[in-house]
Amino acid sequence: MVGSRSGIRVLVAGGAGFIGSHLIDALLAEGARVTCVDSLLTGRRSNLAHLAREPRFDFVEADVTEPLPALPKAAWVFNLACAASPPHYQADPVHTMMTSVLGTSRLLEIARDTGARFLQASTSEVYGDPERHPQQESYWGNVNPTGPRACYDEGKRSAETLTFDFERRHGLDIRVARIFNTYGPRMRADDGRVVSNVICQALAGDDITVYGNGEQTRSFCYVSDLVDGLLRLMASETPLDGPVNLGNPHEMTVGELVDRVVRMTGTPSRIVRRPLPVDDPQRRRPDITRAETLLGWSPRVALEEGLEATIAWFSREIAPRRALPEIEEHAVVAG
Repeated sequence: MVGSRSGIRVLVAGGAGFIGSHLIDALLAEGARVTCVDSLLTGRRSNLAHLAREPRFDFVEADVTEPLPALPKAAWVFNLACAASPPHYQADPVHTMMTSVLGTSRLLEIARDTGARFLQASTSEVYGDPERHPQQESYWGNVNPTGPRACYDEGKRSAETLTFDFERRHGLDIRVARIFNTYGPRMRADDGRVVSNVICQALAGDDITVYGNGEQTRSFCYVSDLVDGLLRLMASETPLDGPVNLGNPHEMTVGELVDRVVRMTGTPSRIVRRPLPVDDPQRRRPDITRAETLLGWSPRVALEEGLEATIAWFSREIAPRRALPEIEEHAVVAG
């Protein structure tokens, strides 16, 4: 409901990223005052450029692995700070791990010291290459702790542990969202995930890369649905015993996604196959019973509708663009 967050102060770490920037837009639309903290390692100023003159928005360039500057006291703290695509989080795996561990610890300490409610953005990657299908929150996962994806998978698992330990030790009011494959406008063209890869290759007329036989499955959730789930989770006054899956339970193969994008773009691209990456999950589908029961949430945007919007956005994104206005870094003080 527009205006339902009127005047509430919110801190969003990782707010210049794909999901974070959409979350900030939704919070501002509902009347909140938002401070974004982002290192711009994978987040982009362009995602927030339209907020350059928004008086209820502040941007602070900072890395959560380092001591943070004084920030306004917030009622809600969202932690979305971490590279989320394999090429980006594997580029500096130590930093990725420290973002999830040290960065989460710093943000939890802020929430503890100010009495803020805290939401940790976790991931379906905590389930690894799952042996249980669909994935329920009670499933402990099948993660390779020494593989090339472990910096992200185990980092997020550690972040969950820290979050629940702060709840037990300090009485923190916490939420943990396990986010499944999300797509939509503001994804990076070099994101490395299947939706952005396939759309950008199709629009450019390049060969479309399919890893493995294309029979591995994913469940794709449009970003506006995911943001709605995050807001419902943060605002919920219902007791939450454990994490909550947020994702679309409609499962499809990568091959089916490719066929859909090829048809929608009319691309002449050929499909080429490459070996499956190490530890790449074979099946991925959320059980969202908890989200439906506790939050009254389920995805509403159909895949065709979401892909149409995403394709249109990438059509503009990969074309030459004029320079966007810079975001002012507003001075912020505690209080």
